[in-house]
Amino acid sequence: MYRILAALLILISFSVKAQRPEVKGGLPAFIKNNTIYPAYSLHNCIQGTVKIGFKVNAKGDVYFTEITNGIGADLDEEALRLIKMSSGKWEVPSTYDTTTLIVVPVNFALDGYYCERKSKADIALAIKSYKDQEEIKVAIMNFYRNKEKGVAKPEDEVKILKLKEEIGVDDEYLDDKIETALKKYKQGDTKGACEDFNFVKYMGSDKANDWLDKYCK
Repeated sequence: MYRILAALLILISFSVKAQRPEVKGGLPAFIKNNTIYPAYSLHNCIQGTVKIGFKVNAKGDVYFTEITNGIGADLDEEALRLIKMSSGKWEVPSTYDTTTLIVVPVNFALDGYYCERKSKADIALAIKSYKDQEEIKVAIMNFYRNKEKGVAKPEDEVKILKLKEEIGVDDEYLDDKIETALKKYKQGDTKGACEDFNFVKYMGSDKANDWLDKYCK
């Protein structure tokens, strides 16, 4: 068993005397309730702080986001996703300057997952491996996009299948991806869910096709 601890602190680049935007119900609670600890980081005990910069408009919508300081693994995208999900939930004072950049350090920590057995070298190697795998995934997705368009070379698929095997993209991996996508959809994050369903599709699988038809038209 494991517990996921998510802590965050808001640093806003304007006078502390100025009124600040606030998330209805509190941003810490929102983050805690919606965090889906990414599979790669979970399995490799990757933890740490991801800093997200963003802006909100007068209606409380998030209209700009960026990773200002990331870890280099899938925690970065989860932190970004959570801030995007907060769009529409911000209460913004009438005097607030909507061009102000808000920076949120989101801390991801695992407890009870035997991560103390992992050394810093192990973690660094896992992060490097993640980056290498992401490059391979891009190549795989490009092939299947081209195949869909009818411009891929059929003989290249043998190489693509070997790449998938090399980085562990198998049925179990894709099923886990679909399960995560369904969790995101249940949270109301249709965009995030559909991105994951499309990822499965462009890994050369039809496992997510029904979900794409149902939720992503």
